[in-house]
Amino acid sequence: MSFCLIAGTLSVSLAAKSLTLAWNHSVERQVWEEDWRLENGQMILDAARVRGSGAGMEAGEGAVLKNGAWEWHPEVPPQGEIVLRRSGATADYRVCIRGNCQPLSALLPPEADPVTLRTCP
Repeated sequence: MSFCLIAGTLSVSLAAKSLTLAWNHSVERQVWEEDWRLENGQMILDAARVRGSGAGMEAGEGAVLKNGAWEWHPEVPPQGEIVLRRSGATADYRVCIRGNCQPLSALLPPEADPVTLRTCP
């Protein structure tokens, strides 16, 4: 089991059971990160981090400041998929696997929208 990115007829296997999804908030321009792992065919959100606040970027309950970011453990039910939208008005999403980060455009064309993150079939 691993993560897959799907955009239309394109599919990319990430060959990973955990990853960090990161992006810059469109208004505040602050980094938001989420750590995801796979369990029983579902995606589990382990932690979220935000490096600032404002305009919908408030840290969650129980957040603690670690390495310049507020980190917390959201209570979100397991997810089957996450839909990522790419407007071109902000920097692209970044996918980090085992400390190696790359923009989503390194995996799928920049015009691919929407992109779905889910478990590979």
